[in-house]
Order: sequence, then C-alpha cells, then structure tokens
Amino acid sequence: MIHVSPTTTAPRPRSLFRSLYFQVIVAVIAGIAIGHFWPQAGTALKPLGDGFIRLVKMIIPPVIFLTVVTGVAGLSDLGKAGRLAGKAMVYFLTFSTLALVVGMLVANIVRPGAGVHADPALMDGQAVASFAAQAKAHTFSGFMLNIIPDTVISAFVSGDILQVLLIAILFSISLSHMGPRGHAILSLFKQLTELVFGVVRLVMLAAPIGAFGAMAFTIGRFGIGSVLDLAFLVLTFYATSALFIIVVLGLVARYNGFRILPLLAYLREELLIVLGTSSSESALPSLMTKMENAGCAPSVVGLVIPMGYSFNLDGTNIYMSLCALFIAQATGVDLGLGQQISLLLVAMISSKGAAGVTGAGFVTLAATLAVVPDVPVSGMALILGIDRFMSECRSLTNIIGNAVATIVLARWERELDTKRLHAAMAGLIPEEEAERPIIAGSAENA
Repeated sequence: MIHVSPTTTAPRPRSLFRSLYFQVIVAVIAGIAIGHFWPQAGTALKPLGDGFIRLVKMIIPPVIFLTVVTGVAGLSDLGKAGRLAGKAMVYFLTFSTLALVVGMLVANIVRPGAGVHADPALMDGQAVASFAAQAKAHTFSGFMLNIIPDTVISAFVSGDILQVLLIAILFSISLSHMGPRGHAILSLFKQLTELVFGVVRLVMLAAPIGAFGAMAFTIGRFGIGSVLDLAFLVLTFYATSALFIIVVLGLVARYNGFRILPLLAYLREELLIVLGTSSSESALPSLMTKMENAGCAPSVVGLVIPMGYSFNLDGTNIYMSLCALFIAQATGVDLGLGQQISLLLVAMISSKGAAGVTGAGFVTLAATLAVVPDVPVSGMALILGIDRFMSECRSLTNIIGNAVATIVLARWERELDTKRLHAAMAGLIPEEEAERPIIAGSAENA
C-alpha cells in the first residue's frame, strides 16, 4: 500500500468543469428543469438513466470477484476472513435493527399519517398488487437458497452480488491452498483487477448522462407536485435518515477515530451519482475504490461492501418501519406495542429476503404489512407516487452506512491505514493516486 506522509501537501486542484462532482450537479439540475418544464421530453430520457445503471451492473460481477479473490487469497490466515465475515454480520444486524427502531420511534412521535384520514375502500389495490405478489414470492429461505447459483457462469450472467461473492470466496480458499503454484494465478488476477478498474473509470465518465436522464424521467413522470401532496411524510423520512446518519453513524465514526462529515465530503461524487440515479448499485465499484484509497485493506472492502449491499440496508429499514406506521395512521388503524414489535421482527427478515429485487423497498414493505392483517396492504397506494423520490434517500443512507461499516470493520481487524484515511478525507492524496486501486500490500495497523 502507498503510505501518505504527514507532510504531504494538497494536490493542485483541477478544472472545475472536469470534476465529476460538478458535472453530476449540473446534470441533476438540468434533468429537474427538463422534467418539470417539458414532462414528455423528460420521460423520454429514461433510457439514458437505465443505460448507465446497466453499464454499472455489467461491471459489478468482475469487480467483486477480482477484489475478493486478490484480497482474501493474499491472507496468510483464512480464519481471519471467516472472523471478518462473522463480525460484519453482527454489525449489520445490529445497525439494521437500530435503523428499524429509529424509524418506528419517529413515526410514533411525529405521527406523519395522523391527519390523512384515508379510506382503504376507496384505494386502488390493483396499483400495488404486483408488489404484494413479489413480497409473497421472496421468502427468507428462498433468499438463502438463491445465494447458491445454478452454475459458476450463471452467477455472472444474473449479476447477483451474493452469488458472485460466494464463488469468489470459494475460489479464494482454493487458490490460497495452492501455495507457490497459485502465485502466478494471483498475479494474473491482480493485473486483471487493474484492467477492470480501468473499465470502471471509463463507465463513470457517463455518470452525468445517466444522472441527467434518470432525474429528467423521475420529475417528468411523477412531477414535483406528487411530492408536495405528501410532503410531510417525505420530509419526515429525509429528516429521520439525516438524524440516523449524523447522530447514530456520526457517534460510531467518532468512536472509531474519524468524523462523518469529512467522510460525506470524500464520497460526494458517489452520493451525487446515487441521488441522480436512485440506485446505490450505480456507485458500488467507485465506492470500493474509494474505500481502498482511504486506507481500508482490499480483503475487508471485498467482503464487507458486497455483503453490506444485501444485509446492511439502514435506509431501507428506516423507510419500512416509518411507512408501515404511516399507512396504519393514515387508515385509522391503531397498532399496539406488540403489533409494532411484530412488524419490526418481520421487517428484519423481509429486508433480507427481498435484497437485490427491483423495487426492493416497496416489496419488503408489502411483506412487512402482511404480518398485521389490520393494516390494509392497499394503503401502499398512498405512497406509490412518491416512492421514487423516497428511494433516493433510501439509497443514499444505505451507501453511507456501508462506507462507515467498511472503515469500522477495517479498524477492528487492524487493517486500516489511519494516516491514509485522514489524508484522503482531507484531500491530500494526489489525483493520480486516488484513481488507482490498491490491490497489493497490507494496511498499516490502526
């Protein structure tokens, strides 16, 4: 790993117009304007956003596979990888549950649905029928079995993150047992990693175009007015997510030797891409690179981030508990403490069972509501029009939670270069280094 001296000076700033951060901001603003003033034109730009997300999804499987193999196979102690995975699961379950509790507490205190007075009999149940059907189809046991792909190749074809992760771990274990004979293969994989991350940088050049098309479609299709109709719920959700990030994740960050606001500034490009595309997957390859450049060991990044994308969904969990109680309040259903706890327990499971499903947040909400018959699933029609706007906040909170988890777990494993972490957040790593993935060497112990 490249170490950064405390005396390293700040790199010379490049042109603002060449900054991906600036380009995405301009693209998002332009997309909002097109969608608002020319809705039909904005809706027609949907393929731009879809195309960018497909480009990113295309490159995710090889990124995960190569990152995990080069990281884990390079460890002298495979038991260390097992301990890391165990610690990661404990961390994910703890903070996912905490996110559910935070959403439930805010819903009971603020009561965003108390003044809606919606009649379930007048709602269009057909509008959410497909989501309810998906919720029944995706059980926790089915999710666990789906981790095992039909073939090695099918995992890469489907792009399922956990399937690719499983194959990568098996290959890593086998490669590590080959001894000196595996060195040539590991060296080849490291060169392929550089090649793949070069492709990632090319794909990210299209991020402003993707953000422009996705934002234009969202505003053109649903309109800003759809947000204003249920503005209090949207604001409550965004405020609750911000509270969770600043207070809960902020305290976790402070306890582990870094601050949350510099981390958000460091990840500003990734956050803007997620905001524009409403998909956290669109920033997954770039997030992995940023975490390695910030001093987290590749073995930690390769395991924690792919697992986190399925098990560490803080934003989705806040959304589920908050919206479930919003629908109950809006339809006049008074849920007791026992029923709310039942909702929370089911949400803990359903959020894992529908991981990776398109529209997962809405699907898991349907599965959660099914456990309490008193709450009409048709009440989801209330938030159908604004779900797209709320998905942006879900994705932002999810990616921030996974970034924090990666740094924390790297520190726990003594695989965090703290000097490089603080230098990266202070903008002291030269641009040419920040764009190159770190694929060899060990991190300085924290």
